[in-house]
Amino acid sequence: MDVKNILVWCVIGLAAGFLASIFVGGGGLVRYLITGLIGAFVGGFLVSATGINIDLGNQWVNQIVIAAIGAIVVVVIARILA
Repeated sequence: MDVKNILVWCVIGLAAGFLASIFVGGGGLVRYLITGLIGAFVGGFLVSATGINIDLGNQWVNQIVIAAIGAIVVVVIARILA
């Protein structure tokens, strides 16, 4: 993995974390990044496990939406467990 890929993951994570915070609350760049990156893994798993095809016309938008869905799931589960 090179630096470009890591930066792309961070940008997607920040965007997804920000979108998730709009729906479930929270704030801070580090929190956005962490929830977005974890959400990317969870969202990718959920989409592949359910077979849902998300096609919004742009690959970047698709990835951000999938990561945001995963981040929302992660935050909701964390709040339930806490």
